[in-house]
Amino acid sequence: MGTMIQRLRLGEAQYRGERFKDWPRDLKGNNDLLSLTQPEVIRDIHDAYFAAGADIVETNTFGATRIAQEDYGMADLADEMNRAAAALALDSARRHSSPERPRFVAGAIGPTPRTASISPDVNDPGARNVDFEQLRRSYFEQARALGEAGVDLFLVETIFDTLNAKAALFAIDEWFEASGERLPLIISGTVTDASGRILSGQTVPAFWASVRHAHPLAVGLNCALGAALMRPYLQELARVAGDTYISCYPNAGLPNPMSDTGFDETPEVTSRLLQEFAREGLVNIVGGCCGTTPQHIGAITEAVHHQSPRLLARTGVFHAAGE
Repeated sequence: MGTMIQRLRLGEAQYRGERFKDWPRDLKGNNDLLSLTQPEVIRDIHDAYFAAGADIVETNTFGATRIAQEDYGMADLADEMNRAAAALALDSARRHSSPERPRFVAGAIGPTPRTASISPDVNDPGARNVDFEQLRRSYFEQARALGEAGVDLFLVETIFDTLNAKAALFAIDEWFEASGERLPLIISGTVTDASGRILSGQTVPAFWASVRHAHPLAVGLNCALGAALMRPYLQELARVAGDTYISCYPNAGLPNPMSDTGFDETPEVTSRLLQEFAREGLVNIVGGCCGTTPQHIGAITEAVHHQSPRLLARTGVFHAAGE
C-alpha cells in the first residue's frame, strides 16, 4: 500500500482534501488519512492488486491507531479511518469475487511508532513512551472498528516488539469476547537484520513461543528483508510452528533509487524465490511487502499456482496476497 501511494507523489493539499485544508499540522505522509480524503486512490490500489491475482488485500490501516495518529493530532479520527478503509477494501473484494474464487480482506493492524520494550532515550534504558494498557486500548478501538466494518480476518503485522503485539492480540481477543464473533488471525513478525532477531531482541522461535497462545490461522514473516535473506528465518519458523500455517510476504529486495519501484528485486526474482519456498514446503500464504507492485503479485500468483502448499494434519491452504 505504501509503495503504491508513494508512486502517486501526492502533495500536502491532496492529503488534506477539502475537509482538512485548515488542519494545523502537516498531513503529508499520513497514508491512513487518504481513506477519508482520497478514497478513490485507495480503492484503485485494492482493485489493482485483485486484478493482478491477489486473493487477499489488507485494509489501509497500518497506522490507523489512536497512538499512531497522535503524531498528526488526529487520534479522535482513528475509528473513522478504520471503518472507511475497511469499506473501501470490502467493496473492491466484492467486485472481484466469484463463487469459484472468493476474495478476502485482512484488517491490517500495525506496530505503532512507539515500543513498549525499548527505551526511546539512549541515556535512560528504563524510559518508555507507551505502556501495555495504552496499547491495549488503542488496539481494541481499531479491532472493534475493523471487525464491525466486516473484515474477513485480522492481520497483526510487521511486529518488531512482541510486547506491542501481545497487547494487540489481547485487545483482539477482548473484541472477540465482547462481540461473540471470532475471525481468523494472522500474526506476522519482522526480522530486522542478519542477527535473526526482531528489534526487541527475540529469535524467531522465541517470538513464536510468545504469540502461539493466540491460536492464529497462520504465523509468518514480512517486511525488513527481501525473500533471499528471509529464507533461513522462514525455515526456522516452519520448523517450530508445526501446528499452524505459515505466511511470508517479503520486501521486493533492497532500496534501489534507480529502479521504478525503488526496490531491486524484479517480479521475476521475487516470484522465483517464493516458488522455491513453496517447493520446499515452507509456506501456505505468500505475497509482498514494501516495493511490491501488482506486477510482482501477478508474477507470484503465476509462480505458485500449481505448487503444493505446506501441509499440516488438516487440509492445507495456499493464497497469493497483495499489499
